[in-house]
Amino acid sequence: MYAFSIDQSSKAELYRDLHAALDALTDGEPDAIANMANAAALISQYLPDLNWTGFYRMVGEALVVGPFLGKPACIRIALGDGVCGTAAKTRKTQLVDDVHAFPGHIACDAESRSELVVPIVHDDRLIGVLDLDSPSAARFDAQDAAGCEALMALLAPRIAG
Repeated sequence: MYAFSIDQSSKAELYRDLHAALDALTDGEPDAIANMANAAALISQYLPDLNWTGFYRMVGEALVVGPFLGKPACIRIALGDGVCGTAAKTRKTQLVDDVHAFPGHIACDAESRSELVVPIVHDDRLIGVLDLDSPSAARFDAQDAAGCEALMALLAPRIAG
């Protein structure tokens, strides 16, 4: 059993502690699905105001849902479609204050209002994306984007297979 002390007094402390916890959870574990599942659980437990936390894996030419916490999700997303597909195609983090204003948004959960999607790249190969949804508009900011990018940089070689 893992028990982590996560300081939530500031985002800097929160992401520092999440990074250390993710490192401890995934260090030495070769199974990508297990590592994504624990990462999703950790992020969901400690980041406030989320209604969906999980991964889409690059399988062939599309994103396919991976481990997540939340309501049932879209199974396949084409590159360039919605926020996740855009992040995958551009390999750039997508920080969306209002998903309903995002061109081509895919509404898997009508309660989601904002979204943060971080591409996961290892050795110049797209592995997938981390997808975070919130029922609050403008829930995510640049600190969240940078913190999640650092988490995915740590996780990428541990799920690259």
